[in-house]
Amino acid sequence: MILSVRSIAVTCALGALGAALTACGGPAAQPPARRAHQAPAASAAPTRPPTLAPAGLTPVFENGPRSRDKTVALTFDADMTADQGARAAAGEHFDNPRLIATLREFKVPATVFMTGRWADEYPREARDIGQDPLFEIANHSYSHYAFTKDCYGLPTVPEDRMRADVERAYAAFRKAGVRDAMPYFRFPGGCYDQRSLRTLSAAGVTAVQWDVVSGDAFATDADAVARQVLDGVRSGSVVVMHCTRSAAPATERALRTIVPELRHRGFRFVKVSELIGAAGGRHRASVPLTSTSHSPAGRRS
Repeated sequence: MILSVRSIAVTCALGALGAALTACGGPAAQPPARRAHQAPAASAAPTRPPTLAPAGLTPVFENGPRSRDKTVALTFDADMTADQGARAAAGEHFDNPRLIATLREFKVPATVFMTGRWADEYPREARDIGQDPLFEIANHSYSHYAFTKDCYGLPTVPEDRMRADVERAYAAFRKAGVRDAMPYFRFPGGCYDQRSLRTLSAAGVTAVQWDVVSGDAFATDADAVARQVLDGVRSGSVVVMHCTRSAAPATERALRTIVPELRHRGFRFVKVSELIGAAGGRHRASVPLTSTSHSPAGRRS
């Protein structure tokens, strides 16, 4: 899990075992002074979401083309582990409606990587996000358990249950009223290996990682989060953030700086599907041959 913004190790919410990331959404704030910048035109949703061509293993996408078309995708992990229901019942907030409201206020397209357990806990919010063309919902597993060993203390999904865990999340989305969830999957903790990529290949998903870590998990300094994002973004970047009141309290405030500044620099906000479509079926090597797992910048999500 991440313990500081500058360490770029990102997480959301301690679980029963001392680590488990949390969810998405946040309170609506006054728009920033620079909100006069023109919002990007909404792009038409493709009839079939673009995916990467499989190569025997689940393909892995980290960023779009580094082209002159300055695009950036903000992604938000809506994390809730399978065993955090009691904490939600006791009043802990794994959602963040204000953050979602701020994205709408600024007309920022975004991709929300949602766990099935989150959708079970907040079905109205899941449906509301899923029905808004500004957003797309993708899969972050049902349980938010790890798909490798030694992933930030997360419990581990057995190999023979990995595909079922992903499919259970899609079932939870449908139950909540989310239609057309995207065929994209983000590994809990960002941890994967050859085994998990091979096991999930039959699920037909593209694994989506990131190249910019916001450092927002447990951060309280919104300015530091904003600086970290602004320092890291390049054309085609995928930024990982969180939308959980309890575990990422500074994210919504950081957006008030990030959004107008990136627009001022000429960036256009897009959803992950647009970046994957622009990639034209190309993807990075699924996993280094010398590595057993992959957790970008030591960060758990």
